[in-house]
Amino acid sequence: MSSFRKALKSKQKNHRERSQPAFRKNVGLLEKKKDYKLRAEDYHKKRNTLSALRKKTLEKNPDEFYFKMTSAKLQDGVHVIKQPVEETTEEQLKVMRTQDIKYVEMKRVAEAKKIERLKSELHLLDAEGKQPNKHIFFLDTKNEVEQFDLATHLKTAPELVDRVYNRPTIETLQKESIKGVTEPHLLKKLAKQRKHQYTILKQRIEREKKMFIISQKIQTKKDLLDKTQKVKVKTETVDSPAIYKFKYQRKR
Repeated sequence: MSSFRKALKSKQKNHRERSQPAFRKNVGLLEKKKDYKLRAEDYHKKRNTLSALRKKTLEKNPDEFYFKMTSAKLQDGVHVIKQPVEETTEEQLKVMRTQDIKYVEMKRVAEAKKIERLKSELHLLDAEGKQPNKHIFFLDTKNEVEQFDLATHLKTAPELVDRVYNRPTIETLQKESIKGVTEPHLLKKLAKQRKHQYTILKQRIEREKKMFIISQKIQTKKDLLDKTQKVKVKTETVDSPAIYKFKYQRKR
């Protein structure tokens, strides 16, 4: 029973590693056994890898063939994969370019229709960056100017004066029950939804513009297949295709 008690982990003394002495604090943390093991394992792993590679190099057969030799080459000490040459004729390339243009134009027209639908729903009344509208009121005397009240003049509630849309008069509010006109939480919810719709509209406009640029670039590459003598006037950029000047040829 005493031997079993000695073997228990709970009864054994915890052996702790000493810390860095005070006069060696400037050197840094004292390396523990776990740190040494990690460093030693990393060193042995690298040494064994180098040894295996050295042995493989010494035992390599110079006449050995493997299939990757036909699809890769050594360039500036780096292995580069050779790109396969596409076996296509000019007629096939023209058809492929035409199909690409048709597809891009189809997607662009779809985006344009969605943009028009969003614009008709939002009316762009309170869009960011839009030039604010001006409403000028003409009064006869200075006294009327000093006592001028915009809500009274427009016959609406003071909370609705700053709105550029859906601004009913007090008479309309008394006759009909318009939900969400004066409730703050509903107004915030509608404003959030409207802002989200404007974000979607902006993204669709940018996407439609990118589609138009892509179609122009594809059309330029397609035109280059028919022309032989050409001079580049403007290089291709992110926002515009390359511009070429072709030699005039009179066709019979």
